Amino acid sequence: MRFSNIATAALTVAPAVVSAAGSMGFALGTKEPDGKCKTQDDYKKDYDAISAASGAKMVRGYSASDCDFAKNALPAAKEKGFKVMLGIWPDVDESFNKDLDAIKGVAKDYASSIYAVTVGSETLYRGNFTGEELKDKISTVKSQLPGGIKVGTADSWNKYADGTADAIIGTADIILINAFAFWQGASTDNATHVYLDDMFQAMAHIEKVAGGADKMPEVWNGETGWPTAQGTDYGEAKGGTDNAESFYKNGFCSLIDWGFNAFYFEAFDEPWKPASIGDNGKEADETTWGAMTADRKAKFSLKC
Repeated sequence: MRFSNIATAALTVAPAVVSAAGSMGFALGTKEPDGKCKTQDDYKKDYDAISAASGAKMVRGYSASDCDFAKNALPAAKEKGFKVMLGIWPDVDESFNKDLDAIKGVAKDYASSIYAVTVGSETLYRGNFTGEELKDKISTVKSQLPGGIKVGTADSWNKYADGTADAIIGTADIILINAFAFWQGASTDNATHVYLDDMFQAMAHIEKVAGGADKMPEVWNGETGWPTAQGTDYGEAKGGTDNAESFYKNGFCSLIDWGFNAFYFEAFDEPWKPASIGDNGKEADETTWGAMTADRKAKFSLKC
């Protein structure tokens, strides 16, 4: 499948005619609603809820050492038949080494439950590294983990589309593309178009740099989502459960139906998170991006 050839068609043609459905996963936090670190039993409950509501058997984290994520999430995943994408936060040496050590400590015993390792989340978008610097970080991690564990990174769609990430193509085994129509201020009516167009712009450029579809690394949509709190707005993008459901069904599920793999951000609400100020100067509520409530109840049907 050539991404550059289907980009336009994907926005207008029924997904089912193109390919088999892709895999679905959810971003997963490390803390309970009160801010306490999750235990193995908590992760078991998370996996049960995710599987029952959506059928998914994949989650991703951002820091393997945070709240002993790798140590606690992987045994639970092995028991429940889940795969976990572990994360390394490489922005400073301390977090890079701590996360890498956490993965090395479990890699041998739980290799079958580790789907991949991502080195960084939007480090190019934030300007923390150049493409070459991130490439070196990915290479370092690959050299220290057992063979067979895929290593890559996650970043914003535009940093792939504009060439900022070109240096990692050919080194990264797996690439996660983050694409949020909400943070582009897209209205509910236009959100699916914006989301799919962002994804296909990024994928078409990766394909071009790689030298063809057959030479591309594995590609996932690393993050997408929509907040369910009323009044959580960004431009024309309006928060609320109905709008989140519309985006989930018409955007996220459309990409899955087209045969692409995607993570939804996120599995559960995280009420412990403090409010932050968005780029528009407004207070941004980051507590209600879950497809499910903090007590693991689906807000709408999560089956694609």
